Amino acid sequence: MNYSNLQRHDPEVMAIVKKEIARQQESLAMIPSENYASLAVLEAMGTVLSNKYAEGYPHKRYYTGNQFIDEIEDLAIARGKELFGCEHINVQPNAGSGANLAIYLGLLKPGDTVMGMKLDQGGHLTHGHPVNISGQLYHFVQYGVRKDTELLDYDEILAIAKKEKPKMIVTGATAYPRIFDFAKFRKICDEVGALLMADISHFVGLSLSGDHPNPLPHADVVMTTTHKTLRGPRSAVIYCKEKFAKSIDRAVFPGTQGGPMEHIIAAKAVCFAEASKPEFKTYGHQIALNAKALAKTLQAEGLRLVSGGTDNHLMLVDCVPLKISGRKGSEALAACNIYTNRNTIPYDPGSAFEPSGIRLGTPALTTRGMKEKEMAQIGRLIARVLKNTATASTLEDAKKEVAQLTQSFPIYPELT
Repeated sequence: MNYSNLQRHDPEVMAIVKKEIARQQESLAMIPSENYASLAVLEAMGTVLSNKYAEGYPHKRYYTGNQFIDEIEDLAIARGKELFGCEHINVQPNAGSGANLAIYLGLLKPGDTVMGMKLDQGGHLTHGHPVNISGQLYHFVQYGVRKDTELLDYDEILAIAKKEKPKMIVTGATAYPRIFDFAKFRKICDEVGALLMADISHFVGLSLSGDHPNPLPHADVVMTTTHKTLRGPRSAVIYCKEKFAKSIDRAVFPGTQGGPMEHIIAAKAVCFAEASKPEFKTYGHQIALNAKALAKTLQAEGLRLVSGGTDNHLMLVDCVPLKISGRKGSEALAACNIYTNRNTIPYDPGSAFEPSGIRLGTPALTTRGMKEKEMAQIGRLIARVLKNTATASTLEDAKKEVAQLTQSFPIYPELT
């Protein structure tokens, strides 16, 4: 990419961009929801498509001059349908939270009963937490994990569903290290007459590679962001069965959004093409292999992982045995240029601001080309830091080791 105009017209902004490029190059991005988009995706986001208003849908716009915008959105739709194997897809949602709201608006009525996973046990704010609009407009009943296994109990979920009679059950999470059995959820939904919604934002790449169950054909509607394991722009899509297409489209526009971001839709089209290549399946499979290798090393170093390990791209470290908080641990790692995030763990003795867990994952490291050997090195490094968060020499040595490691796996050399 050529930043010459930005450098010339606004060197102050360019200086900050350069610092961020350097930070990404010199650090280990282990927040499970972060990744590195390709240069092609980044370039698509910076095109003149951003200049055009395109309210409505292809060939049914409210403004003139959209003939080429229609081509872009048609292309994104076609590629998305082929990639996900779906009957209908809406590529206009700007973000996952808004896309989830559109699904609720399109398929539910305010006050309807819905089931979603508890936030403090791995779920998402938009799955019915009372501080979010989803929990304010709809009657959400929360399900969680067993205290002894820290795993979903499908018999318990069925019992809750039979009692509450939800109109919809929402699956998916942001901090659950195991798989979602969509076939079992489908049976539960069928037994109580509920719709099944799957939010696969975190593990969509693994569903495409076969390392996590695919929500289709079990789910009625699926939402995924496009920037996590899919490695596309920061945005989202909704795909569903044809019978729900009109309701979903109306809920996106005009229900919850105005003019779509067509430059981001172009980047989605690029992302879908990349994810359709055979090497993407290899990438998704390596994410899972790396996660298992990292988890194995952390456990060998004496750290406790929630549920005893991982089946996907992420894991949760329990900091209680280390006698530190998740915040203190994640901040110590950040001081070494290892970026994770503090996170609640099931039945957390701490609070949302001072939780007992650290969430970390392997998607971005895998994009850099790291494999099991590097995961073992990083796992030992993380364990050493978490066991010695107050030892300055340990943190300094770890930072040097991170610098050496990242030099061997450059990102965006064209931008430096």
